[in-house]
Amino acid sequence: MITVLFDIDGTLIQTGGAGKIAFAETFRELFGIEQISSNVGFAGRSDRAIAEELMRTHGIEVTSQNWQRFTTAFLPRLEQVLPRSAGEVLPGVVELLDELATLPHVALGLLTGNIAAGARAKLSHYRLFERFRFGGYGDDWADRNDIAVAALQAARLHLNGTADRDDGVVVIGDTPADIRCARAINAYAVAVATGGATLDQLAAAEPDLLVADLTDSRDLLQHVNSVIA
Repeated sequence: MITVLFDIDGTLIQTGGAGKIAFAETFRELFGIEQISSNVGFAGRSDRAIAEELMRTHGIEVTSQNWQRFTTAFLPRLEQVLPRSAGEVLPGVVELLDELATLPHVALGLLTGNIAAGARAKLSHYRLFERFRFGGYGDDWADRNDIAVAALQAARLHLNGTADRDDGVVVIGDTPADIRCARAINAYAVAVATGGATLDQLAAAEPDLLVADLTDSRDLLQHVNSVIA
């Protein structure tokens, strides 16, 4: 079996800024921060890393209790914001997922900085969640490389008893951080320029495959099929 792990934001979907809006509303509600710092980046990072940096930036103690308070309050905010945000499923995504679903040697999972409940909320809103059976998420890890390891472990647990061989892993994402975390688990790195980075920025991170969007999936599908040939 070959495991194909997808990032969410900027790779599968654009949410029209729903996640950032939900972050801002949650920090306002919980901590009285009227406007979160624009110096804290979101692209390619885990929810935990973003929340903890925002806490430090705004003088809030970074504790497991404050992180738990944040995640509890964040999810309902996100669910409220998604329907009023102008988001979309990105080009080629549905067609690629349809094609991969026909391949018996492919298992589809997620590798995302979103907390698990946030990933479910976003993908359910865009009717994609049921496509994925396992994943690595940003609940417990600030570092995306650690999330990649967790995603790989989840894949192996999911496939236990159903696969007689491991033909490798593909990671698909839209930022240099996705390429780096693919390297952390010796995966084939596919970079798509539909989100947080330009083609030139992605090329500088040296992915195995670089595409403008996922309508251009021929080389990816060729790789997925060649590994078991």
